[in-house]
Order: sequence, then structure tokens, then C-alpha cells
Amino acid sequence: MTAQDSKLGDTDDKIFVGKGDEQAWLTLALANRHGLVTGATGTGKTVSLQVMAEGFARAGVPVFAADIKGDLSGIAEVGEAKDFILKRASQMGLNFQPDQFSTVFWDVFGEQGHPVRATVTEMGPLLLARMLDLNDVQEGVLNVAFRVADDNGLTLIDMKDLRALLDAIVPDSGKKAADSAEDSLAAIRKAAQGFGNVTKATVGTIQRQLLVLENQGGTKFFGEPALTLKDFMKTDRDGRGMVNILVADKLLQSPRLYATFLLWMLSELFEELPEAGDLPKPKLVFFFDEAHLLFNDAPKALLDTIEQVVRLIRSKGVGVYFVTQNPVDVPDRVLGQLGNRVQHALRAFTPRDQKAVAAAAQTFRPNPKLDTAKVITELGKGEALVSFLEGNGTPTMVERVMIRPPSARIGPITPEERKAIMDASPVKGKYDTAVDEESAYEMIQKRIAGTAATAESPSGASGGGILGQIGSIVGTIFGTNVKRGRLSTGQVIARDVTRSVTNQVIGGMAANIGKSVGGQLGGSIGRTLVRGALGGLLRR
Repeated sequence: MTAQDSKLGDTDDKIFVGKGDEQAWLTLALANRHGLVTGATGTGKTVSLQVMAEGFARAGVPVFAADIKGDLSGIAEVGEAKDFILKRASQMGLNFQPDQFSTVFWDVFGEQGHPVRATVTEMGPLLLARMLDLNDVQEGVLNVAFRVADDNGLTLIDMKDLRALLDAIVPDSGKKAADSAEDSLAAIRKAAQGFGNVTKATVGTIQRQLLVLENQGGTKFFGEPALTLKDFMKTDRDGRGMVNILVADKLLQSPRLYATFLLWMLSELFEELPEAGDLPKPKLVFFFDEAHLLFNDAPKALLDTIEQVVRLIRSKGVGVYFVTQNPVDVPDRVLGQLGNRVQHALRAFTPRDQKAVAAAAQTFRPNPKLDTAKVITELGKGEALVSFLEGNGTPTMVERVMIRPPSARIGPITPEERKAIMDASPVKGKYDTAVDEESAYEMIQKRIAGTAATAESPSGASGGGILGQIGSIVGTIFGTNVKRGRLSTGQVIARDVTRSVTNQVIGGMAANIGKSVGGQLGGSIGRTLVRGALGGLLRR
């Protein structure tokens, strides 16, 4: 045991979480094997989460955590040496040293943190259908809409883009002359019908669900500038991991938006990060509070994908910790991936509660010294049953421990303190002002007005003559004139076909230099667009 161990402080390779008959240590090298923090309301889950977040930050591991009640915000301010904290620290042999941690606040609504945005294209049809609570037929039509947008270069950034696209794919019930050249959206409608029957009634239902989402604040979530997840994965000037807190008290009033947003973040990390193998410590730790919302009413296909993402993201160096009231809130196939467990008290007032307690006890490696099911109902506030991975990744026997006191403040910060932190934020000004540039809505309006390019060239002809067209095409190929969320070649063309697509474009220009090649390029992009495991745009 080192000198630092004797003081029961964190070491270079593990985090001290609590002490009972045995000491509870979370090994950093095994922290990306994921975890679970459970317990009834008021039993100390938030404090346990804060203790773990502080330990990761000290070790240089960035943290992202959803803050449901506002209590976790105290991690940004210096802790107070109150009597009950000093008493608990003394009982545990811990030298209490007040501390604070570099924190960035985020808020989908932009009220108590920096705005968090994603483009509709990045979200993808699968997660958006989940957010809108669509049935299979409606989800199918939404997939058709995304495919038509991809194939026609219609960039979906915000809600009005998606609404305009849905209107554009609705079959035209009016009687037209045989020559439909005057219908500027005929090509889009024809493309949509080519993928199956798209009815006005189904599109109308999706539009109504979009209205529900807009009323819940979805309009503020979709837009630009879109979030760059690397902004979560930073350290401060002292080498400590930044603590990113999602202010979620208002967001939780829209539970489906909350759950889908966090799932989107997880899928983005999964798609963006390279394989890392076994690392001495995680690249990022992700705390998902109220985790049961992720799994409520989720179809089997989505659950399968969630399980896959949770299982494989470990190799990307990301640890995922679900926080909920009871282990039974998490499906067994996901629960089996969660190796590090902290179980606070559960109440057993009804037969259903007693069954839940028994199920929770069975998720731990038994300890002959403990009646796990009985102890779960007897735990006091700040006590927990703990089992962390050790050695070659096997769980320790469950132990009853007292959770150590956090070093930072326990409880929420004041609005004045929050404002001071945001004013000094490393991302101040980057996301605070929304940007609304040309995208699908504007493109479709131009077509209707007769000022846009033909349907075969949705991006329109470039100015500056043929040299201007060449410059525009080359800029699109290499992504220099395309913002994040746009369908740049670097984002959507699979690496093994990039060269052939480029040669095709340049060859077409040489063969017929007087003809616009926008349609050829747009078609190539659409045919080779790749989406990830959860439907979002796959970026490599």
C-alpha cells in the first residue's frame, strides 16, 4: 500500500469511492466496462455520481453528466468543510480537502448553459422516428424522405427543412396536364413514390407529431452551429478532465426528447471515435441519469442497436454509467454489460417492491457475510452496496460501504455563480448564436419560385462561369466550402470509392465541359451516402 493509499485518496490508477469492512476502489483501466448507479429517491445517488465524476476529473478523464435536479452543479464550486462532512471523512480515514472542478454547462434550451444543437441530417431517421413516436409505416415514410433528401442534395438542418421536404414528397392530387414540366417538385415526388406508397395521410400524421416536438422545444435543438463532441473531451490547464453538465430539469419534461438526445450523443461518440483497445483510463465517461427513459417502450430493433452500441463503445475508450432507481429498469442484455455497480437503498413496501429488491440482489456477486436482499432495504442515506471490477475484469464480492464525501460543494450553485462560469467558458461564443443558412427549405422554395436549378442539379449552378463551377465542385469534393451537417464528400462518400467518384466527376467535365455536372455529383453523393448504427450520418 502506498502512502497515498494510507490516506485513502485517489491514486494514479484508481478512484476511492467508499469504505466499509473493505475499501471500494474503482479501477480506471476497467472504468470503460461501464457501470450502474441505482437506488430510491433521496438515498444518495447524486452524491455517488459526484464522487465518481470528481475522481475521473482528477485523473484527467473528461466527464459528461445529465443533471436532473440541479444538485450536480455544485461540482463547479469549492466544497465546504461542514461538520457532517468532516465527521464522515474522519471515520473513513480520509483527509478532506475542499476542491472544485472545471465545468462547462450545456442546455438544449440555451437558458442555463450553452445551447446544444444537432442537424436533422445528423440525427437520422431512426432516432427521429423514436423521438416522434412513429409507427412502422410512418417510420418507413420518414426513411423515404431522408433518402430523397440524400439523393437530391437537400440538406436537412432544422425543423422547417424537414417540414418542407415532407410537403414536397406528398403526392399531388390536383389534375395536371400531360406535360408536367411546370411542376418544379415533380422529380422529388416521383423519387419518393419510387420507394413505396407515400400517402398524404401518413405525411400529415408525421407533420402533427413534429408539431408536438416543436411545442416541447425541439425547434431549439435542431439547427446550427451543431455540437462538436470533441468539445466534451477536453482537459483544463491543470490536466484535469473537464466536467460537462447537461442542465436537464426542463428537458426532462419532454422525456422522449431527453432520452433520444442522449442516445444520439452516445451513437455519435460510437461513430466518431477510433478503436482504442484497452487504455490505462477512459477517454470519456458518460453518466446517463433517469436511464429507464431510454428503454421505455423502445422497439426490439432499437434495443438491439442500443445493446450493440453499449457493448462496442468500450473499445472506443468510453465508459457509460446508467443512473436509475432499480436495476430492473435496464434490460438484461444491457445490464450484463455494466460491470461496476453502486446500489443504494430500495424500499420494499409492496410485493412488487419485494420482487424488485430480490432481482437487484441477484445482480451482484454474492458475499457470504451479507444477506444482500436484506441489506438493500436497510441501507442508510449515503450507504451503498458496491461491486467494482478488478484484476482481469471479474467483479468483486458485494460490500456494504459508506460513500466518501465529495470534495466540491454538495448542492446547486447560484445563478450568479453559473453566469460567472459561463462567461469564462472555453466554448463561450461558439454555440450561443444560432445560424440559419441555405438548406432544404430555401432550396425547395427556390424551385417553386423558378429561381433554383433544375431537379437534376439541386445545388444550383455556380457563379463565375466554368471556372466557378470547377472551383465549387473541387470545394465540395474536399469539404472546404461545406459546413458541418452538410453533405460533404468527406462525410458521406465511403473511403474506398472516393477516388472513383472524383475521377467520374472530372472525366464528365472533360467529356462535356459545357454541361452542368451538379446532378452527376449530387447523384454520386446520394448513392454512396452511409449512415451509422443508429441512422445518423456516418463520418470517418
